Amino acid sequence: MRAFRLIGPNRTDLATVPTPEPGPGEVLVKVGAAGACHSDLHMMDAPAGVFPVPLTLGHENAGWIEAVGPGVSGCRTGEAVAIYGIMGCGRCSACLQGHENACRVIPAGGIGISRDGGMADYVSVPASRLIAISDLDVVQAAPLTDAGLTPYHAIQIARPALLPGSTCVVIGVGGLGHMAVQILAATTAARIIAVDVRQKALDLAGQIGAHGAVAADDEAAENIREMVGPPPGGADVVLDFVGVASTLALAASVVSTGGWLVLVGLGGGNLSMTPGVSSTGIPFETRAVIPFWGTRAELAEVIALARSGRISAHVERFPLAGAQTAYDKLRAGQLSGRAVVLPAAA
Repeated sequence: MRAFRLIGPNRTDLATVPTPEPGPGEVLVKVGAAGACHSDLHMMDAPAGVFPVPLTLGHENAGWIEAVGPGVSGCRTGEAVAIYGIMGCGRCSACLQGHENACRVIPAGGIGISRDGGMADYVSVPASRLIAISDLDVVQAAPLTDAGLTPYHAIQIARPALLPGSTCVVIGVGGLGHMAVQILAATTAARIIAVDVRQKALDLAGQIGAHGAVAADDEAAENIREMVGPPPGGADVVLDFVGVASTLALAASVVSTGGWLVLVGLGGGNLSMTPGVSSTGIPFETRAVIPFWGTRAELAEVIALARSGRISAHVERFPLAGAQTAYDKLRAGQLSGRAVVLPAAA
């Protein structure tokens, strides 16, 4: 079969590899769609030895059950499924409570990260990773497993502050941010303010539920403050899906006293918090949290939202042979929504 593989730092290859055989407790999935994620770029850029190579990329996957391994029951050949990418240890206190995304033994392990992923014709995964999607298109389901799940989880964390009359600022309306806008619109009565450097992204935000749009320029903080009011007021929740120094500073400058800073983006910026020192720009009682992915239960809820028509991933499609092109466009910021690779299209 074909597989798009990471073979070394900044080195990828579309290779021919053996089709995996599902082991005990595993299921072979024919991949219908696999999303391209910014975190894959971090994997590509990582020094040698950080990730196992060669490694088939792709942690956002959906397709159809092709075969089952020994000991698997309840899985039907041909059934459409989404794949929950995280693989925790299953034994620590977090995993036992269903929070494998906070596993205390295996740091950020999973399909397409620590074992072969879904940018291939087939992928073998533990049966416990599968969530039935019924009539939902696999092209929609694949990005929901991260680009939908991660913002959903982030919003769930801050949900106590997302009351009617509250305001949420969404910084970065890309693959995750455009899903966050829709999830907020579908599940809260909060006012949504979208922030991005691209006018095209701001236009999309307005079409999918944002109540206001602000260009991410030197006047962004002032323009947001005109909407949310002066300190100690401000935005009840700020979701930063970029995570560079400028967006973190912007988030800190517009959050209200007692508000939430939810820092999702992995842009490499730093947020300084000094208790009791107002010069940091972060008000008292502010909560700062760094969410990671989400739980299997939350993924089932995201799938349900999509099946009801309340949310929809905006995707740009690529054949498996064009996977590198998808990542090149992602790195250059030339995508609107999420890049999805379609192995089954051939």
